[in-house]
Amino acid sequence: MRKIKLILTIALASLIGTASAQNIKTGIEVLKSQNFKILEGKRVGLITNPTGFDNNLKSTIDILHDAANVKLVALFGPEHGVRGDEHAGDKVESMNDVKTGLPVFSLYGKTRKATPEMLKGIDVLVYDIQDIGSRSFTYISTMGLAMEAAAENNIEFVVLDRPNPLGGEKVEGNLVEDGFISFVSQFKIPYVYGLTCGELAILINEENLLGKKCKLNVVKMEGWKRDMTFDKTGLQWVPSSPHIPQPISAVCYPVSGILGELGYISIGVGYTIPFQMFAAEWIEAEKLSEKLNGYALPGVIFRPMYLKPFYAVGVGKNLQGVQVHIMDYKKVALSDIQFYVMQALAELYPDKAVFANASEGRFRMFDQVSGSDQIRLRFAKRHKFEDIKDYWYKDVDSFRKLSKKYYLYK
Repeated sequence: MRKIKLILTIALASLIGTASAQNIKTGIEVLKSQNFKILEGKRVGLITNPTGFDNNLKSTIDILHDAANVKLVALFGPEHGVRGDEHAGDKVESMNDVKTGLPVFSLYGKTRKATPEMLKGIDVLVYDIQDIGSRSFTYISTMGLAMEAAAENNIEFVVLDRPNPLGGEKVEGNLVEDGFISFVSQFKIPYVYGLTCGELAILINEENLLGKKCKLNVVKMEGWKRDMTFDKTGLQWVPSSPHIPQPISAVCYPVSGILGELGYISIGVGYTIPFQMFAAEWIEAEKLSEKLNGYALPGVIFRPMYLKPFYAVGVGKNLQGVQVHIMDYKKVALSDIQFYVMQALAELYPDKAVFANASEGRFRMFDQVSGSDQIRLRFAKRHKFEDIKDYWYKDVDSFRKLSKKYYLYK
């Protein structure tokens, strides 16, 4: 019995040690250690949401509000709002923050770019939001437009850096093309871009993707390395949106998010594993898993599954499909998976080929998220990933070379 207790104690201590180690200091932790020197004597506007917090889970809002030498005067909310209580795509209204009483200006309502009126009296804008590493997640669009507004109004811009949960090594997808710039593809970068938000801010500033450079200051993290996915950081995860509840959700967002724009099949939004699955009433789970596993895609296995979604696509219906299990992260090509699913479905169910059945009204959003209409047009001819693979990866090598100039971490 004593031996069992000892083993349990050691195991528990190991788990607690892993969870509490947090050897990484995010930007807000570093800013605290510097006693907020770069903000001292300035009127501060903060762009944040629930993912802005320190290693003790104290909100960046409260940290800056409580700091004796910082004058926090306004908050700015992205999609989902400052407190994270708004649904995806819902307009966010300006208001006063319940806890601090500070004015909260919405950057996902009537305007997505801070106006001169919103910025009146502000000396510096601070950005502290956890990114998920995929171009179509709108927080980096908010960051870029806020940088533009800061440049136009002669305001400093500070990014409190955070880890890219996908790590800093994966790059997938073509650059956004002219005619397809939108809030889900605001900048000419790949779909999976392998940069922290701080590194990305430097790149878009230095490569003149804003039109006018802003006075930018990135507060670097301490301890983060490029090969670190979020699970290796020891940091706590706070949902970056209602459908990104865990780090694995961020990893799987590029696995299914582009296909999800078509509203054609369930990708797990409305079920317990958002972005980790593909299912529909007409799919036969065993057949689809066998077909997909037959492709022998590196680093991934497809498990047959049966479910009934609670809301969204397929709500209340018995669906079948597959769950995506990433077995070797270094080998897997995340964004390729959805295209192979589209190919498999066309092979198994020719009358259900995706572009023959999805609503045409969804095509524009699919193209914007893809950064081009060429992905859809080329794929629709035969429903084969090989027809778009070269196009999808045509910009990866050149972007890797470009982005290395702006690496803050090894």
